[in-house]
Amino acid sequence: MKKFVFAALTCLSGMVVQAQEKSATFGESFTPQNVIPVNQLAQAVEGKDSAFVQTEGIVKEVCQNKGCWMRVDAGNGQEMLVRFKNYSFFVPKDAAGKKVILKGKAFEQKTSVAELRHYAEDAGKSKKEIAKIKKPEKSVRFVADGVILE
Repeated sequence: MKKFVFAALTCLSGMVVQAQEKSATFGESFTPQNVIPVNQLAQAVEGKDSAFVQTEGIVKEVCQNKGCWMRVDAGNGQEMLVRFKNYSFFVPKDAAGKKVILKGKAFEQKTSVAELRHYAEDAGKSKKEIAKIKKPEKSVRFVADGVILE
């Protein structure tokens, strides 16, 4: 009987552990506070050089060379480029589709055609897709001090 109870408790505890959401932190550890959606960052930086915020969204794409940058869905077909402070940490290359909470600096920047093509190459885009990039983009960017990947 003791073996049966022990086996049942072991199975149940395994189910409870699996039910918990797993998250991983990269870079600086932080507790999410006053988190705003990525699609509201443009308003947060409007009229400012930058804004230190916490934001959340869904990872769309990750650098397939090292995991040294990612793009987060910003809504309306837009994506926000996220780099990591001082190139001091990376995220898993298979993070696309996962929820992410970011802590760091948001700012507007114009990205050159050469840089856009470089990111497209890092993301594994075809030469045909890369060649379609013809003009610079102005967008909100983010330099993350810390990342929580859920």
